[in-house]
Amino acid sequence: MVEQRSSRKKGRIILHVDMNSFYASVEAAWDPSLRGKPLAIAGNPEERRGIVVTASYEARARGVKPPMPLWEAKKKCPDLLVRKPDFDKYRQASASMFQLLYEFTPLVEPVSIDEGYMDITDSVRPGQAVETAGHIQKRLMNELGLPSSIGVAPNKFLAKMASDMKKPMGITVLRKRQVKEILWPLETIEMHGVGEKTREKLKKFGIFTIGELASADRDKLKQHLGVSGLKLRERANGLDQRPVDPEAVSEFKSIGNSTTMPKDITDRTMVRKVLMNLSDSVARRMRKKEVYAGNIQLTIRYHDRKTVTRSRKLQNPVSTHADLFEASWRLFDEYWNREPVRLLGVTAMDLVEKGQAYKQLDLFSYEKDQKENDLASAVHTIRDKYGESVLLKGAQLSRDRSDQLRDRKRRGTSLEKDFLRENLFNQKEEE
Repeated sequence: MVEQRSSRKKGRIILHVDMNSFYASVEAAWDPSLRGKPLAIAGNPEERRGIVVTASYEARARGVKPPMPLWEAKKKCPDLLVRKPDFDKYRQASASMFQLLYEFTPLVEPVSIDEGYMDITDSVRPGQAVETAGHIQKRLMNELGLPSSIGVAPNKFLAKMASDMKKPMGITVLRKRQVKEILWPLETIEMHGVGEKTREKLKKFGIFTIGELASADRDKLKQHLGVSGLKLRERANGLDQRPVDPEAVSEFKSIGNSTTMPKDITDRTMVRKVLMNLSDSVARRMRKKEVYAGNIQLTIRYHDRKTVTRSRKLQNPVSTHADLFEASWRLFDEYWNREPVRLLGVTAMDLVEKGQAYKQLDLFSYEKDQKENDLASAVHTIRDKYGESVLLKGAQLSRDRSDQLRDRKRRGTSLEKDFLRENLFNQKEEE
């Protein structure tokens, strides 16, 4: 992590740069005839199927908002222009955007394809933060044709909140002393980091506004929401010590489970059962964190302890156990060398938050995906409450329930823990 000298003696100056209606703006930058017109990015426009991924502000003013079905968007805005997504184009525009930001400071932390934080504390003279933000905004527009909103604040949380306050093409300053006046009256759902599920939990405790969250009982929050509840309380009071970390974008983010077999196996039916159970466990952990995976990794440890890992980049971000199993099974089918297997592991990688997990190609399958996600959510809730063996599919059922109990005890075990545990055991044997 880059050391940030700026936080030692004086307050930091953090910018949050958020591109406005990014996909639509990129299309308009490439085709100037689209500027100022109601535009939506969606799948299969010829057949009026699919969902709206993003819409220009002209389209939003007429009621078109993601993830609205395209037929409904056309009904609200008959002259809506529709373009299919071109993700190569969007990635290219994103790279150009961040390249421009790096010209102002090396402390840039991308958080998605169209937004990032900047620490400009040591890059500007006192009193020039807003002027610098304006300069960045003008260059993004003049050189790339991309509108943006920028939040200026002493920390990342407040900068993020500020950038959301004025769109499009806004620059908003939010200071700690303004938190009580500006943020506290807002409902908790307006707070960055609070989703629908968290809002419903907070409502049960009588917490409806950010101000009520800021003064909530710490022990009660920790009891019901864990450490994340305490962090939310800090944010509600305008506190956030997280540095802008340029290396965060390359951090290895993953959720994985593994299991060591009671005995080495070569039976493909048994392998399928194990992969199904591992995929189910990983999917439930992903659901709790509200993330999707763009890459699936399979780990195979053979009877001779030789370990191989193979991964597959997915066409679309996934989160259901069925998708995780399908990807891991395909990897096993392709790379298994027919030797007895001692350990199997499934890891979801390249994680993105639920709100960023737009389908990249199959955009018109939204309704089907939503039904599958709702079903998976219900099944996960039941299993979390009543145990692993509830509602297992036929292939997941074991002839010997003792291995189900063993898997239950091992739930949440990472490959790293397996590796350390086995090496410690081997050391003791050698000693």
